[in-house]
Amino acid sequence: MIFRQLFDSASSTYTYLLGCGSKREAIIIDPVFEKHNRDVALARELGLDLKFVLETHVHADHVTGAWLMKEALGAEIAGSAHSGASCIDVALSQGQVLEFGECAIEVRETPGHTAGCLTFVTSDQSMAFTGDCILIRGAGRTDFQGGDVHQMWRSIREQIFSLPDECLIYPAHDYAGRTVSTVLEEKQFNPRIGGEAREEDFTGFMNNLELPHPGKIDIAVPANLRCGKPESQSSQEKSSWGPVNVTYAGIPEIAPEWVAANRSGVHILDVRGRDEYKGELGRIEDCRCIPLEELRDRVDEIARDLPVITVCQSGKRSAMAVTILQKAGFNQVANMNGGMIEWNRLALPIAGAVI
Repeated sequence: MIFRQLFDSASSTYTYLLGCGSKREAIIIDPVFEKHNRDVALARELGLDLKFVLETHVHADHVTGAWLMKEALGAEIAGSAHSGASCIDVALSQGQVLEFGECAIEVRETPGHTAGCLTFVTSDQSMAFTGDCILIRGAGRTDFQGGDVHQMWRSIREQIFSLPDECLIYPAHDYAGRTVSTVLEEKQFNPRIGGEAREEDFTGFMNNLELPHPGKIDIAVPANLRCGKPESQSSQEKSSWGPVNVTYAGIPEIAPEWVAANRSGVHILDVRGRDEYKGELGRIEDCRCIPLEELRDRVDEIARDLPVITVCQSGKRSAMAVTILQKAGFNQVANMNGGMIEWNRLALPIAGAVI
């Protein structure tokens, strides 16, 4: 199984991408609205077809990217039947199984933080995605959104601590940089519910946390009841000038075929060295050569009236050129994917140019 743990530093939220290595079908758990381009790029680069967006609960500290994922990739949104969200395609309940390729994940209802909290467990019970139920050396608060400390106790004891001791626990958040725990570790060392703790110990601890409400709660909860769909926006904002994809590293890229068909509507900037520019891979007609090491000093020589496509041998140096141009205020800029190696592989036209 393909597995990636992703992080949003603004809300300390973990997003999880799980995929079937053979069938290339995947699910994503708890995506964050602001990280949508990153998550889509990763799924695309790994060649994964996203079947489901899974929500562990209605979040109060960030807006979900579920609706954006559905719009972009056609995935179905799956969440608790008790969440109150109006936008769920697949209402989940105890024991339900979602398949993605040859992999599967089981639903366990773990209310307590909210009434609609879920934990997702892989079919071999080696991994559990616990949302805000049990955290690493902690547990989700129970003082708002229909929280119930006694339900939380039962959820952890009956649905999570009943898993094998070696089962890895992946929470929805961690504020100390910890990434993973195990059932056994939390049984032994969780200061709220581990060791010899009894229900009255747990409830006493949880009822005296006195935490401030999340800063985004008034925005996040209503938005998440819509699965993150903006009230005034019908679709994700896309590039208006071309089919730009943003990579997992955050670099906007565009295909050589599109560049070849639209040369008159863009500025092509070749950032190879001068010897390479005249070398065996050739060059694109009407392109401009400014070697990468000179670009920062010569950025004012580049016209801003059309989008700029950066090019190099393989697409690596030209990706850095995109970053330089973006910092200089260029908003319409993209790296040509694969560089001149891919251009030649596709047998696109080679022509002379003047430096």
